[in-house]
Amino acid sequence: MRRFAPLVAAALLVLALLGALAFGPVRLPVGDVIGALGQLAGLPVAAEPQAVAVVGSLRMPRAILAALAGAVLALAGALTQGLFRNPLADPGVLGISGGASLGAVSAIFFGFAALSVWALPATGFIGGLAAALLVSRIARSDGRTPVATLLLAGIAVNALAMSLTGIIVYASDDRQLRDISLWLMGSVGGATAIRIWILVPFAALLLVGLPFFARGLDALMLGEREAVHLGVGIETLKAGVIGCVALAVGAVVSCVGPIGFVGLVVPHIARMFLGPGHRLLLPVSTLAGAALLVAADTFARLVVAPAELPVGLVTAAIGAPFFAAMVARSKRRLAI
Repeated sequence: MRRFAPLVAAALLVLALLGALAFGPVRLPVGDVIGALGQLAGLPVAAEPQAVAVVGSLRMPRAILAALAGAVLALAGALTQGLFRNPLADPGVLGISGGASLGAVSAIFFGFAALSVWALPATGFIGGLAAALLVSRIARSDGRTPVATLLLAGIAVNALAMSLTGIIVYASDDRQLRDISLWLMGSVGGATAIRIWILVPFAALLLVGLPFFARGLDALMLGEREAVHLGVGIETLKAGVIGCVALAVGAVVSCVGPIGFVGLVVPHIARMFLGPGHRLLLPVSTLAGAALLVAADTFARLVVAPAELPVGLVTAAIGAPFFAAMVARSKRRLAI
């Protein structure tokens, strides 16, 4: 059954995308959605003009952005859990989300966000990258980056970033406070071609590194010393994982805001079904993360229609109980 897991995850993603394109304030039959997709692809098929306009201009960019963001967050979570050898880790422990949030909030507070459509993604990305570099600099000693020190440095930098973000929120006026609050909830509602193209190269970067990361993380499960004996460059692996995760997650947070629990829940569920082997775990987590965020965004658009919830609230509502259940399960296991 395990070998069919990628096909199952891919099928779930296709269903989630069709649902995202079909459901909304104007419900479209699946046949009209498929016809609209064919016409948008340049195929000689008949399609309803309304369906083409709704799918092409409104729902498709949003679905693509959600799929890219979900895929990157879930893959980054699986890589982080493999690096720390801890199924409860996620990219937030490296301080990336906190740094990106601080950068974007600063742009809103100082008015940079109103100057250009690139300003908010750029400042968020710079903030996430700066946080990751600071974490690496603090944790690195004698040419090595111990995982435990990396974790502690990430927690410290994330706490500092969130503290500075809180100070900015406290000093904001009513308009800025509303903009900041909405952004911090996480949303793909502002999907544009610019934001999609910002994410594409970083998603591709993670995918290109999959074979190298999978082999190295599988060896790392045995311990660092054993991985070295198997020919894995541990420091190169750590730098590669941290660098790629920092770039990709920083790009996601800068475009859609901080969306929690996708990078924690998806790889953890995938690991329960597939085991710890990263050759299968990483691609399945990628597909499942994309499907989850697309489905969550569709739910967010429908649950309080015609208004919509920020998708970050939906993923938190899904992830928080799951995380609590994982903690309770770990407690029972440790008590035995």
